[in-house]
Amino acid sequence: MKKNLFSIIVRALLSGIWLLTSVTGQTRPQDVVRRTATQELSVKVTTEIVNLLVTVTDRRNVAVAGLEPQHFQVYEDNVQRRIEYFQCVDEPLSIGIIYDLSGSMKKKLAGSREAVNAFMQASHPDDDFFLLGFNQRCNLLADFADADAITARLRTSQAEGSTALYDAVYLGIEKLRVGRHAKRALLIVSDGADNASRFSRGELYQRLREENILVYCLGYKMWLGEDCDWERNTLEDLARMTGGGAFFPDSAAELEQAVSTIALELRQQYSLAYTARAGDHDKQWRHIKVRVIPPTRGLKLRVRAREGYYATIGTNQ
Repeated sequence: MKKNLFSIIVRALLSGIWLLTSVTGQTRPQDVVRRTATQELSVKVTTEIVNLLVTVTDRRNVAVAGLEPQHFQVYEDNVQRRIEYFQCVDEPLSIGIIYDLSGSMKKKLAGSREAVNAFMQASHPDDDFFLLGFNQRCNLLADFADADAITARLRTSQAEGSTALYDAVYLGIEKLRVGRHAKRALLIVSDGADNASRFSRGELYQRLREENILVYCLGYKMWLGEDCDWERNTLEDLARMTGGGAFFPDSAAELEQAVSTIALELRQQYSLAYTARAGDHDKQWRHIKVRVIPPTRGLKLRVRAREGYYATIGTNQ
């Protein structure tokens, strides 16, 4: 009888200790923090917003304004997503001018300076610019400033040395991250002939896919050399990946038209946002496709937007 009673008491004490451990374990601060973090993480994943800048042009390559949300369809990995946010507003940008000062541009500086000046004059009055010049080295010639400051630095620039185009664009992407405007773009003025970069072409492309910026390229046809196809393809790739544009004018008149077109596009783009689909968010590539439905039958429209994004936990894209 005593043994049975002793066994009962021991079991009761052990049960009490287990119960106390369980109860106190549920209220430990570190467990509360862990649970809260998990809950917040879940919310962030399921409400991840993807932002897009979309350019629509007609058959003459002129930017088209005045479209409404019902004229757009957005697909992520071939699955249509509902557009949660839409606007078309002429808003200021932070713009990085990536300016080729290598020896191959020596005879082209006058034309390229005029192109940059014309672009800035046609841009939004509240845009801010930085000027990054490059040959085999990259130099920040003017930090975020107005058009007058950029023009003054362009006048004193000299062309010499080899070409580190990929390094310059890579550094330009990083510099844009501290721009004061949410909308950001790079304007690359170059013949595209890289021969001195530390970063590879593939590394640059990978970095560019991680950012929501627009890239516009200006490669005057008369600037291009024997490797024209390779040089042109590089500039076209950089633009296409981001939804920007690459222009290769063949005369002074075409050059003026190209910079006007770029400036106008940047001021007449559509801002769209949608909720990302659920799934893995560990640097998974998501392909984006935007379609435009013409408001008038027979109207031919073209649409450009970035090709996709890398999904990451809890961050808007």
